[in-house]
Amino acid sequence: MKLYHGSNVEIHEIDLAKCRPYKDFGQGFYLTALPEQAVKMANRVSRIYGGSPCTTVFDFDISSLEHPELNTRIFQKPSKEWALFVINNRNRNFKDYSDTECNFDLKYDLVTGPIANDDLALLFRQFSNGLIGVDILVREMKYKKLTNQYSFHTPKALAYLKKAGVLHE
Repeated sequence: MKLYHGSNVEIHEIDLAKCRPYKDFGQGFYLTALPEQAVKMANRVSRIYGGSPCTTVFDFDISSLEHPELNTRIFQKPSKEWALFVINNRNRNFKDYSDTECNFDLKYDLVTGPIANDDLALLFRQFSNGLIGVDILVREMKYKKLTNQYSFHTPKALAYLKKAGVLHE
């Protein structure tokens, strides 16, 4: 399958050290299966940081998600587990690295699941501040239109990703 990464530069080589921490699934290289979503991200990143919008295309064999060498976490849809995983990974004060509901220690080589977009930010804040419980959080997430993302967290996972080209604006 094709995966797309939107940025303000073409990705020649992936450097995980340059990836920002506190993202949905932890520090890693994020891609989407939707080219239009990557193009939107490329435009956004270029607007913020300068440069030209660029979408780098990669090939990924989806069956690699089942490869025994990789420790993967797959979220098929928004769920309580997914929400806690995202909230914990975004939380700069969360310190229980042994918790399976976070990826600060890169225990997962590759994670895939819904993107926690801006529509969910208010719900996550309400939950984190104790204004709503997890049941309400999960119920409300069902009404949100979410797209998927793939995040690669280790060199072992990156070995399954092959650059296939570039889309320029």
